[in-house]
Amino acid sequence: MFWENHNPTTLNRQGLDLGSQYRSAIFYHNKKQKDIAISSKKERQEKLTKKIVTQIVESKKFFPAEEYHQKYYKKGIKDKLKGIFHI
Repeated sequence: MFWENHNPTTLNRQGLDLGSQYRSAIFYHNKKQKDIAISSKKERQEKLTKKIVTQIVESKKFFPAEEYHQKYYKKGIKDKLKGIFHI
């Protein structure tokens, strides 16, 4: 499901959004998760012609986003995007 929900071949971009905060990444907590992520990436790469740029990185401390980023969908982002995308 991870690979189908975004384009893992675009560097630092998802849709119209640009910047390193939009990079494709898998964060792992232990060796087993890392191995699964590497294997999954390899399997997916075999199905694509473009190179996957998804990073596989050790999980470190995460911080909650600012309040205006919370519950984005519930705050009506779908309505705002209707003018840009066909939702």
